[in-house]
Amino acid sequence: MPFAPFVGVNHHDQSNLLGCRLISHENTETFMWLFEAWLSCMSDSPPLGIITDQDKAMQKAIENFFPTTRHRWCLWHIMKKVPEKLGAFKECEGIISSLLSAVYDSLGSTAFEKAWHDMITEYDLWDNDWLNGLYDERYHWVPCYLKDYFWARMLTTQRSESMNAFFDGFVNSKKNLKHFVKQYENALRRKAELEWQAS
Repeated sequence: MPFAPFVGVNHHDQSNLLGCRLISHENTETFMWLFEAWLSCMSDSPPLGIITDQDKAMQKAIENFFPTTRHRWCLWHIMKKVPEKLGAFKECEGIISSLLSAVYDSLGSTAFEKAWHDMITEYDLWDNDWLNGLYDERYHWVPCYLKDYFWARMLTTQRSESMNAFFDGFVNSKKNLKHFVKQYENALRRKAELEWQAS
C-alpha cells in the first residue's frame, strides 16, 4: 500500500512528519479522502503551501480541498524528464541550455516570458505538447512565479522521499499491518530523539 506522508520542516531544519496515511489507490477520490481526513485532524486549517510531483489526480484533490493552498510541483521531477522529452531534437543541447537558463536565471516573470518565447521561436517548438503543457502550468513550477511564498528552502519533494527512506529502515512491504503499526511507533520515537539531540 502506498505510504502518504505529510512532511514539514522544524526549527532545526529537520524534516518533520506532520501526519501520514496508508492509501489503497493513487486516484482523485483517494486523495480527496486523504485531504479531508487531514483537514479534520488539523481543525480545518489547510497548509499554506504544498509540494508534489505532477500527479493530476493529486492536483485535482488539492484544488478541491485546499483551494487557498499554494501548490508547487517538484522542480527536480520536471527537470529529470528534460533529456527524455527533448533528446530527439537535433539541437537538443541548445534547447536544454535555453530551457535551463529560462527557468533558473529569470528573476521575474517578464524575464522568464521573454526567455521562454525566444527559446520556442529559435528552435521552432510551438507544436511541442510537453513544453506547451509546462508553460501553461508555469505558476506551479518556475521559481520566479513562486518566490513570493515561504517554502522553508524546499523546491522538491526530497524531504518527503527522505521520510520514506527513513521509514524503510523500520518497515518494508513484506511485513503485515500489525508489524507496521509497531514499527511506525518506533520510527516516530527515533524522530523525536533526533530532534531532541539537535536542541
